[in-house]
Amino acid sequence: MSSVLSQSDFIFGLRTAVRNNLCFLDEQTVVYPSGASCVSHNIVQRCQRFISVSEKSQGICALALSPSRRYLAVSERAEKASITVFDLHHEQGRKRKPLTAGETSVQEFVCMAFSPDSKYLIGQTGGPEWMLIFWFWEKNKVLATVKTTTSNNLVPQQISFNPHNNMQLCVSGAGVLKLLRYSEGVLKQSSIAKMESDNLLCHAWTSEDRVLVGTDTGRLLVSESGDLRRELRVTCKGVGGHTDRQVKVKWIKETDANECVAPSRITAILSYSKGFLCTTGPGTVCLFEKTQKDSYRMSREILIPSDPCSLSCPAESQKIDTMCISPAEETLAISTDRGQLYSISLSSVLTNKVLEGKQHFEFLSQPFHSSSITGLSICIRKPLVATSSLDCSVRIWNYETKELELYKEFQEEAYSVALHPTGLFILVGFSDKLRLMNLVIDDIRSFKEFTLCGCRECAFSHGGHMFAAVNGNIIHVYSFITLENILNLKGHNGKVRSIEWSLDDSRLVSCGMDGAVYEWDTRTGKRQSESVLKPCSYTGVAFSSDYKTILAVGTDFTLKEIQDCQVLREVPADEVAHTTLAVSHSGCVIFTGTSSGTIRAIKYPLPTQREWTTHHAHCGPVTKMVITYDDQFLLTVSEDGCLLISKIIDKEGRGLKSNRQIVQTEEILVTKADLDDKKQHILDLKMRLEELHMENEYQLRLKDMNYKEKLKELSDTLTQEIESLKTTQKVMKTKLEKSEHENQENSAEVAMKYAKKLKALEVSYTSKLMVEHEKYQDLLQKHDRMQEEYEKQLKAAEESKTQALEELIQMYELKLQEKTQLLAQFQEETKQKFCEFSEMIKQAEEDEERKIHAIQIKYEEKLHLEKETHTNLKGKSGMMTQKLYSLQRQIDDRCADINKLKHEQQSLLGLVHSLESDIEDLKRQISGHKRTSQDKDNTISDLKKKTQNLEKLKFLLEFQLNDLQKQNEPQQADINKKRERIDQQAAVVRLVADGLSASHVGLPPNPAVKATGCKAEKSDKKLEEQLVEMDRNNSQLKLAVSDLRLKLRTKEKELHKEIQKGKDLQTLLERLQSDLHGCVGFIQEPKKLKHSIQMIYARYAPNSDSFVLSKVKSSADDIQALCYHREQLEKTISSLKMKLAKSADEHQKMYDKIMKENMSLITEINELRKELQSVRTRAKDPKAQLLFSPTSRPISEGGLKKTSAEPV
Repeated sequence: MSSVLSQSDFIFGLRTAVRNNLCFLDEQTVVYPSGASCVSHNIVQRCQRFISVSEKSQGICALALSPSRRYLAVSERAEKASITVFDLHHEQGRKRKPLTAGETSVQEFVCMAFSPDSKYLIGQTGGPEWMLIFWFWEKNKVLATVKTTTSNNLVPQQISFNPHNNMQLCVSGAGVLKLLRYSEGVLKQSSIAKMESDNLLCHAWTSEDRVLVGTDTGRLLVSESGDLRRELRVTCKGVGGHTDRQVKVKWIKETDANECVAPSRITAILSYSKGFLCTTGPGTVCLFEKTQKDSYRMSREILIPSDPCSLSCPAESQKIDTMCISPAEETLAISTDRGQLYSISLSSVLTNKVLEGKQHFEFLSQPFHSSSITGLSICIRKPLVATSSLDCSVRIWNYETKELELYKEFQEEAYSVALHPTGLFILVGFSDKLRLMNLVIDDIRSFKEFTLCGCRECAFSHGGHMFAAVNGNIIHVYSFITLENILNLKGHNGKVRSIEWSLDDSRLVSCGMDGAVYEWDTRTGKRQSESVLKPCSYTGVAFSSDYKTILAVGTDFTLKEIQDCQVLREVPADEVAHTTLAVSHSGCVIFTGTSSGTIRAIKYPLPTQREWTTHHAHCGPVTKMVITYDDQFLLTVSEDGCLLISKIIDKEGRGLKSNRQIVQTEEILVTKADLDDKKQHILDLKMRLEELHMENEYQLRLKDMNYKEKLKELSDTLTQEIESLKTTQKVMKTKLEKSEHENQENSAEVAMKYAKKLKALEVSYTSKLMVEHEKYQDLLQKHDRMQEEYEKQLKAAEESKTQALEELIQMYELKLQEKTQLLAQFQEETKQKFCEFSEMIKQAEEDEERKIHAIQIKYEEKLHLEKETHTNLKGKSGMMTQKLYSLQRQIDDRCADINKLKHEQQSLLGLVHSLESDIEDLKRQISGHKRTSQDKDNTISDLKKKTQNLEKLKFLLEFQLNDLQKQNEPQQADINKKRERIDQQAAVVRLVADGLSASHVGLPPNPAVKATGCKAEKSDKKLEEQLVEMDRNNSQLKLAVSDLRLKLRTKEKELHKEIQKGKDLQTLLERLQSDLHGCVGFIQEPKKLKHSIQMIYARYAPNSDSFVLSKVKSSADDIQALCYHREQLEKTISSLKMKLAKSADEHQKMYDKIMKENMSLITEINELRKELQSVRTRAKDPKAQLLFSPTSRPISEGGLKKTSAEPV
């Protein structure tokens, strides 16, 4: 791995084949795709932030910005396409989990859109599936999928959400316009409009149910609720000499479907608060403002300006791909099919309506290349970069200020470019000739042409006194001073692809498609060294930092270091080929460009293995790359038309230190004619300034005179108005005094009346309060009785629960005694069996000792025989020693050979150890992956167990619910009957209210009605008490049922455990019996019998111990279960107490409510009585009765309605 890296700093260029490739983040920042990533570009500060996509991406297909302008969705083309959502509020553009199409294999997403609340995302896949996928993207959940089209002829172009509805979508394309709605987990098609003759290119929502649609024939259609019923037509009306374009609505007929309204294509529509914007042809945008419900007025037409530097293709003929508007709707930005970005201030467009003529766009930042960049060159004395492109243009950039200094377009395609070290001259290779040009202050002018056709490579020497140019397989060297051909270097059999000068300009290195790398002497024109590899086609060559070796890359996927006609080192590559390279002047790193658009940083001296760091820079093959002379920047260009400026940094993020001191100059070339023209222009401007100054002074004097006259007139009129206002003020004061005197007299009379009424009211209210106080004391007594009853019930419940607990404890103690007796019996049996086994083992040991004594006698006899044979062998050994001496001489000779082989083996072992270390590293990585996978499997199994337990609990709860519902059914029937009784009594209460109203009107009160009212009140109270008792009984019954069910469950579990233990003991006994029966057959064979008994002991002795332990444990578990059951019962008692306290509080609240309602009823009754008294007093006077009758009657009726409604 290299310790030096390249980091993207700034990029010039735009990717055109991306849907919705321009978005506004805020008023100063735009986002667009460039190279292999997305760029957040600040227009004011001229700085960029890079949002990198995944490494496996084959390119960006579409962009989508959320309405909140926080999230950016990027769809990437791959074998399995995905959509990545970036959080733009994060500094580095934090990635979220990528969204995919699930199991279906999709290669690309054609277009995308966010919902208005930024929670949902919709994506349209490419052919042949054409699936529309609806995500809840924050949880990476696919909510619905639907197929938008079945044929490849009907292709969807754009999708969007209704800005007023998260669940409604619109899909438009070639011959199809669909409105879809998400409901119940499915995308349902609400409407479809088939326009097979028209290709619908774009659409935009203008209201909740209206969509504007643009076609390739220039028709602007209106869709309401999915039906294409109308068409917008532009007509001109002249009113008072002024012409305004009005957009009228025309109903579409069936015959109009095939009409061609205009040859221009509507490629983009954008709605905003005042109307909408749409393209009406190449390079034109019209701004429409809404005037009425169905009419729009075209307020302004905006054009892309014509470029004086452009000769091949006029700028105004560019097709507009994307339009976007800033959040405050102040700036409009567009992107074109030629990779250019333009903008205009809408505030200036709307305010400058007085100006006649058409408005023009301006470049958003700088004009970019629109085609593949073929040439790249830098100079020593200035921070300038020159690029040439197949779009017939040559551009001069400043890599420090990030600006375009100069550019010019020509008639022919530019293949190569070279800047003079001074930065004042440029050499450009065209298809028909090679031109040497001056970089003037505002132009690039040629002063010498050379007849070299298709010059693909050219380069100035470091001193600037020579330059080399390639013509096919020949390299021509010219003198810059005399402009004469000095040398013609011939030797390549194929086209020369790259050349480079040495530091002292004495040597020149070249490589070609014939697989040859030649080093030339520029003084004699002879070859100094050569390296030919015919299968390889070289694409880039460079000298090392010390200019002793040559580095080359080609189509054989390797980086080679060549010295003295031999390849010193090779760096093997993967399946991606190198296209070009650049060596740092410090000599610590080599950068190579690849055919996939990546930049690789390889340390120098070259490593033997594949060790490099990659930087995803471009989306096309890297054509050229250069490192600046101070080792601060790496400049790369590609076939995608982008120029990338990258910072060269170490791993700590610091720039490289350079030993070179470069002095930069600021001189520029200016011709004498230009200087004279500018001087004359300055003089003309000065004269014009003086004339304007005189005119302004004269106009200011005239304005002063006019303003003085107007001030005099205004002062006179104001004095007159002040005098008239003073007179009116005096009249108003007199009127105010009179009205105040009258009001004081009236207020005194009213105060006397109200004082009398207050006294009468006090007397009546005191009597009422006494009655209410007595009622309150009665209610308090009832409350005390209720509390005593509740306490008695609580004591009874506690006593019953204590009795139940004692019974349970006695039951479990009896069970414990029985189990302890069983344990003692089993222990005695095990002791007996152990004694029997010990006797059997003693007998087996005695038999073995006898056999060992017999074996010892046999082996002693064998020892005597071996000693005799040993003496015979000693004689033979003397003969063999002589033979050994002769063999040792031969062995020494062989040892020398072996030592040589060992040295070779050690060298091979070194290689083996290095490979083994690599294998161990890989094994560690594999083990780490296995551990992570095992952890994931464990978590999955735990989750499955939890789900099973939850399902069991769910089943039990459902069963309990069904039981409770069955118990509640008869109680609900009783409640319904009691409700019917309440309704009957409510009817009686209404009769009472009617009696009261009759008494208010002046009729005598009915005693029968009063009696029925009293009875109804008493029956209501009784019913309420019965209902409260029923609720209490229900709650107690429910609690008792739940406790009994819990007890049942615990007992059933204990039963199951005991049955299982009995079964286990039976199986153990059966196995023991079968094994003992097998041992009986080995009674006559003691060895086998001993072995079989040992096996039985090994099997069953630990099991018996474990059985005893399990018995002990089971008894301990039973005690724990008892304790747990006791704790549960205590908890239930505490919960019952809490519920009782709550119910008492609720009763108190109900009582307080009833008291408040009674008080309100009493106050209303008193008010009604007062009204009755007033009515009776006024009824004496006939005149007062006539005046009072229409107003008093509705008041009394309203009061009666209140009284009749509230008691019920």
